Amino acid sequence: TLDEYVHFGGYPGSAPLISDETRWRDYVRNAIVEPSIEKDVLEMTRVDKPALLRQLFELGCDYSGQIVSLDKVSGRMGRGHTVTLADNLNRLSQAGLLSGLHKYSAQTVRQRASKPKFQVHNNALMTALSTYRFEDSRADRSRWGRMAESTVGAHLLNTADADTRLHYWNESDKEVDFVVEHRGRLAAIEVKSGSTKGIHAGLDEFCRRYPDTRRWLVGDDELPLGEFLRQDAPYWTR
Repeated sequence: TLDEYVHFGGYPGSAPLISDETRWRDYVRNAIVEPSIEKDVLEMTRVDKPALLRQLFELGCDYSGQIVSLDKVSGRMGRGHTVTLADNLNRLSQAGLLSGLHKYSAQTVRQRASKPKFQVHNNALMTALSTYRFEDSRADRSRWGRMAESTVGAHLLNTADADTRLHYWNESDKEVDFVVEHRGRLAAIEVKSGSTKGIHAGLDEFCRRYPDTRRWLVGDDELPLGEFLRQDAPYWTR
């Protein structure tokens, strides 16, 4: 079901195991996460601090959908690792595991200097490294809102082509969950949850600053989540 997809993600090999979440978690961790980190990251490039990369991956999965300063992350892992963390985040992104989205700005330099917004490439990574079971996630409205937002972000990342960039945007207390940039066109995407019902100040402000932006609210009656997942990332900028 759609709700199961939000919680368990979309790895085909793990699908038959979702009725037994303990076995499902073991499969995701041991058959997907570990081989991906070992073969797609550690064997492909030199990593001076493998333990730091693993810590970053676990923290990023836990904070998927949240904007986090790498300086603060570095403080939790030991001072002086900010550059290493940025490099490791790029490696995890190239391996299709975890990305750090940049804040949208018309100036590329400002984008690169922004705090990253962690985003898993598959919600299975977010769930398998947590203690939340399916029923727990569904019962926790705040958690489920984050899971839905992460589903949208993962879908956008996985369907973006070479001409598409994915960002977030915020200014003071205003925020847009995702900004899709495709060949000079923009789409601002907000994921609806119970806590943000009827409040879309971030979308309003972003579209005021960039008037040609396509505006989308995922999860309302006009654009249900399931319908959104039928189209690729560039589609929403047309």
